[in-house]
Amino acid sequence: MEEKNTVIAEEEPVQVPVSAKKKSNASVPNDQFDWEAFENDGFSEADKAQTESSYEQTLSRVSENEVVEGTVVALNKREVIVNIGYKSEGVISINEFRYDPDLAVGQKVEVYVENAEDKKGQLILSHKRARALKSWDRVNEACEKDEIVKGYIKCRTKGGMIVDVFGIEAFLPGSQIDVKPIRDYDVFVNKTMEFKIVKINQEFHNVVVSHKALIEAEIEAQKADIISKLEKGQILEGTVKNITSYGVFVDLGGVDGLIHITDLSWGRINHPEEIISLDQKINVVILDFDDTKKRIALGLKQLSPHPWDALNPDLKVGDKVTGKVVVIADYGAFIEVQPGVEGLIHVSEMSWSLHLRSAQDFLKVGQEVEAVILTLDREDRKMSLGIKQLKPDPWATIVEKYPINSKHTATVRNFTNFGVFVELEEGVDGLVHISDLSWTKKIKHPSEFTSIGEPLEVVVLEVDQENRRLSLGHKQLEENPWDGYENIYTVGSVHEGVVAAIGEKGATVTLQEGLEGFCSNKNLVKEDGTTAKEGEKLEFKIVEFNKSSKKVVLSHTRLFEEARREEAVKVAKEKDAEAASTHKAVKKLKDNLEKTTLGDISELADLKSRLDAEANAAE
Repeated sequence: MEEKNTVIAEEEPVQVPVSAKKKSNASVPNDQFDWEAFENDGFSEADKAQTESSYEQTLSRVSENEVVEGTVVALNKREVIVNIGYKSEGVISINEFRYDPDLAVGQKVEVYVENAEDKKGQLILSHKRARALKSWDRVNEACEKDEIVKGYIKCRTKGGMIVDVFGIEAFLPGSQIDVKPIRDYDVFVNKTMEFKIVKINQEFHNVVVSHKALIEAEIEAQKADIISKLEKGQILEGTVKNITSYGVFVDLGGVDGLIHITDLSWGRINHPEEIISLDQKINVVILDFDDTKKRIALGLKQLSPHPWDALNPDLKVGDKVTGKVVVIADYGAFIEVQPGVEGLIHVSEMSWSLHLRSAQDFLKVGQEVEAVILTLDREDRKMSLGIKQLKPDPWATIVEKYPINSKHTATVRNFTNFGVFVELEEGVDGLVHISDLSWTKKIKHPSEFTSIGEPLEVVVLEVDQENRRLSLGHKQLEENPWDGYENIYTVGSVHEGVVAAIGEKGATVTLQEGLEGFCSNKNLVKEDGTTAKEGEKLEFKIVEFNKSSKKVVLSHTRLFEEARREEAVKVAKEKDAEAASTHKAVKKLKDNLEKTTLGDISELADLKSRLDAEANAAE
């Protein structure tokens, strides 16, 4: 009571009227006034301590830059109000809760305290940063425990989607969105879905999630149940869920089967889209299935009778049929006689020519053709056709049309090392042997003489109708010049020639009238010691001439070598004659000397005898 009285006593000076104050400008101090009681408004230290304790118990202490748990107390289209037990509540943008469309008042959420009190006294919180700080630990924990997590699909990316999981951007591959192929990814953007974390890269903080994994187990059990009830030959209804170039995938009600393109139609098709469309409901037959691999092979064409069974039973070998070219290969063309019934025209049955070409040279895909049935096997469902049989066989009248020694103009088609193949007409080819190309030229390869596609005049040398062979010649169009050469180019005769070409062993020399001869290297040496060069004109001596083998051997060197030898022989003969003459003269002189000596003696004796006789007579 004393304290209360004291407070009242202290308050009395405060209630002094204003008029009284105006009467005196001097203030009157009160030494007994309790200022501490005035400031505490009547509360004691104990009351103050008790009040502070109660206040601290009702308000939580928060520190900036830490994560705390709060309660959603209100939310609207733009903001979420969160109470963390502080003196004020925090406001967070609704965008930070996009991943959780089920957010409601009273829900506990984690928030990050960015600022306990800004300039306006407002508590600043962030749910996004709180998730980011704890998200990596949560992601790893969810992966270890194989938990199902919720994620918000933010956008598309190459090969899949970007998903916000605990504030981390995870990758959702396109193949992991659903068990069914997804044709439009955009329908999943801005959606919240459940996922399983299937892969984490700790080094780069990459996370891969899957929605497909959640439903695979259920689907696998469903597949096993469906497959266990399947039987070969069973007919089921399904929905086309995907079309590829090699076949069609059909949903049989939880399990997929494949219709290969070859089992879609009895006839040939280029792509399944020609007869099947997406989401189409069709009846299929079970062809085969694999329990372990969960593979089911389906058929569509098997639900209709085979076209070969409907083929005209009166068709036989030799009949003519009309069809469309559906496939062309190098070896032939397939003709569709009727849907599902095809025959093969081999390239050898497209032309009578033995010079085979590609089937593309005769037919084109889509072309309507008439053909003759060559073979027909209804059991194996095979048919071979021919179109050359629609034309007469040129070899049937080959002898009358191309008699021996008849002359014709042919087209060069091919070369071999031994000759030239020429075509006289379609289906009629012949061979010109390399030795029958020219009388005079030595041809190493036919390409030196003519070119493919060029016309060539030929004469028929031999006809083999049974084996379809013609032996032709080109040089026979002219008379054999070797009959005349034999008289002109005799051995030892000298003729002018030009060095046409020089090889390793010698040179080819062109003589007059186009005759070619061979001159060895040692016989190309000229009188000055040099060797003749290509294109040089010289005189050559015929060393050898063989008409049967058409061989002419020449020599330039022998011209001056033989002259030298003749000169040497002449000089030697002259020397021998002179020596013989000298020997004869010496011998004669010797004989004369011997005769003179003896004669003189006898003559002197005779002379003396005559003189003596004349002297006696004169006397």
